[in-house]
Amino acid sequence: MKAIMVVGTTSHAGKSLIATALCRILSRRGRRVAPFKGQNMALNAYVTNAGAEIGYAQAVQAWAAQVAPHAEMNPILLKPQGDMTSQVVLRGRAVGRITAKDYYEKFFDTGWQAVQESLARLEQEFDFLVCEGAGSPAEINLKHRDLTNMRVAKHLNAPTVLVADIERGGVFAHIVGTLELLDPDERALVKGIIINKFRGQREILQPGIDWLRERMGIPVIGVVPMLNQAFPAEDSLSLLERSPKNSNAALTIAVIRLPHISNFTDFDPLESEESVHVRYVSPGEDLGYPDAVILPGTKTTIADMVALQRSGMAAAIQSYVHAGGTVLGICGGFQMMGEYLADPEGIEGPDGRYKGLQLIPIRTVITTRKIARQRDTSSQYPQAGLPIAGYELHQGRTQLVSPEEATSSEFKFDFLFEDKSLGVVDARQALWGTYLHGLFDNGPWRRTWLNCLRQQRGLNSLPTGVANFREQRELMLNGLANAVENHLDLAPLLKS
Repeated sequence: MKAIMVVGTTSHAGKSLIATALCRILSRRGRRVAPFKGQNMALNAYVTNAGAEIGYAQAVQAWAAQVAPHAEMNPILLKPQGDMTSQVVLRGRAVGRITAKDYYEKFFDTGWQAVQESLARLEQEFDFLVCEGAGSPAEINLKHRDLTNMRVAKHLNAPTVLVADIERGGVFAHIVGTLELLDPDERALVKGIIINKFRGQREILQPGIDWLRERMGIPVIGVVPMLNQAFPAEDSLSLLERSPKNSNAALTIAVIRLPHISNFTDFDPLESEESVHVRYVSPGEDLGYPDAVILPGTKTTIADMVALQRSGMAAAIQSYVHAGGTVLGICGGFQMMGEYLADPEGIEGPDGRYKGLQLIPIRTVITTRKIARQRDTSSQYPQAGLPIAGYELHQGRTQLVSPEEATSSEFKFDFLFEDKSLGVVDARQALWGTYLHGLFDNGPWRRTWLNCLRQQRGLNSLPTGVANFREQRELMLNGLANAVENHLDLAPLLKS
């Protein structure tokens, strides 16, 4: 089957962005295209219609290709959880926890089999693959067990493009060094180079491009400018690189940047709202008094709860609530808002029972079985009857305790959705908790919730008859494809 492999000189070079753009470009040209990443290490995940867990970036690439996400598009997902360990998600299902040392020593054969089987299944349904590498293909200490980069390219005999980030500086050294460290058969597959995140004048760069072609014999097929396209990130390091958006907006929402924050793609729809400034606040930083605080998902709920307590952030959130503030917890953040969290099997670390924020009368027990499923329901708050779609992805069973057992100051809570398992809200509509990822993707619900915050500030309400975020995402994907296609010559990749 035909394929293109996208590798990078470094992490964050722009591989995911270029692969996503290629998926949409090729789809618009009539190809039945699918994305593929053999192994991904990320805490942003998505649940497919079949209940399989994959990297969120591969879901976005599938949407760019105008197909439904499948487990085969990302057969191995590693979810770091501290102490040099990761949860391994194989073919969409969590199969256990493993140390980095054991993974590299013992998992290669199992992983490579999963990669080959996934590629074979994709070949039955699609006629073109856009494959994304990870990190660098020239990590000489790791490449003999690399499941993601040139091993896949060689297996598919795929023309390969090397993406380099000029924003970091030293772009020519990165390109030449990477190519020199590739084996001859690997280097022979590299048909083009893309220089990404360019801010200057092309004519100033041209002598370097000419030198590269003469020295390495590989053309620069694209110089892609620094794009202002919003694009889902794979890991929390990208949060440190984000420029503040809408800093003068009417509303400020603080998202707690937990040490093991996951699925912060939940907040892309909020960041797209011009009237909202989303501010990420790390434990130990000043919380201030935002219009709302969001406790996001996390891979290690208990460890991050302890981090909030030790840093003083837990006390700051409690004081904020007592002063009348609004808090919304999603998934692990929802669990943190409760009375306590118990981990009797030691799934996240040492077994035990840990005190929560005591904001919502719930109790959570971490369990071995992971819940991963798409959900459709309707809202009861802040407005009844709004259709809601999202997905669950968590390990833990949560129960609302009786008024007699509750240690919270009040017990005036109701269920947030028609499906009572998905969340609760207090009578003041100040404390919200939900297991539903993708909640803010639901446009009318998002706007209605924001209007609750605006009313507290005496601001006029926003229109609620807005489309869901997926329609905005479609515009973004087309805009990304247009921007990249204008600066790219695909001929060297497609003629092979």
